[in-house]
Amino acid sequence: MAGEGDMLVRKLASIAVITAEERDALLALPIAVREIPARQDIVRTGDKPVHCCLVMAGLAFRYKLIGDGKRQILNFHVPGDIPDLQSLHLAVMDHNLAALTPLTAGFIPHDAVHDLNARFPCLAGALWRDTLADAAVLRERIVSIGQRDGLSRTAHFMCEMFRRLAAVGLAADCAMALPITQVEIADALGMSFVHVNRMLRELRERRLITLQGQRVLVENWAELEALADFDPAYLHLEARDRPKGI
Repeated sequence: MAGEGDMLVRKLASIAVITAEERDALLALPIAVREIPARQDIVRTGDKPVHCCLVMAGLAFRYKLIGDGKRQILNFHVPGDIPDLQSLHLAVMDHNLAALTPLTAGFIPHDAVHDLNARFPCLAGALWRDTLADAAVLRERIVSIGQRDGLSRTAHFMCEMFRRLAAVGLAADCAMALPITQVEIADALGMSFVHVNRMLRELRERRLITLQGQRVLVENWAELEALADFDPAYLHLEARDRPKGI
């Protein structure tokens, strides 16, 4: 049976070369596993977390609310992500983290992560790189909301989610499960529900995607990428070589 730390090992091994000793240290982390219902908050604005949350199964999302109750979804998170890793160094949460679907989450004490980083600088570098890659996704979202039209913005979102899900084995053969509602897509892309509905219909009419309930089939990947002006480099999914001397 897979252990609690296996998902973290797979995540970090996908972006860095880790040794057997480092793998054992990751597997030895004290991870408390919890099942969280869909749409339930995990941490909220103003909280002072003492654990990092590892997404083990299901999807999570981060969001902010403004004074009139409107919501901006900042990012969606797939298995292997640690959405609140920044809480290691930022004492107070400035946004909310919630389960999007029924979620299996592992909670790792900050003290254990600090100790791991002190003992294994290469793992500390991998965790830092993961946080920087997360920031790159947010930068690309700003570009989409600020400069891409609704159709290319929606196409870009589909390309991004497919690549991220494929990287953790949850999308293949141009098909992915995407249990995200059109309202949630709208809140992520800065569009209305009606606008998202029209954009998805146009993508279908152009025969770029097919929607089958919560399943998305990409019918023409090259044209979808071209419409989105999609370059996956910002996702930083490739593994990095181990630094010399470490």
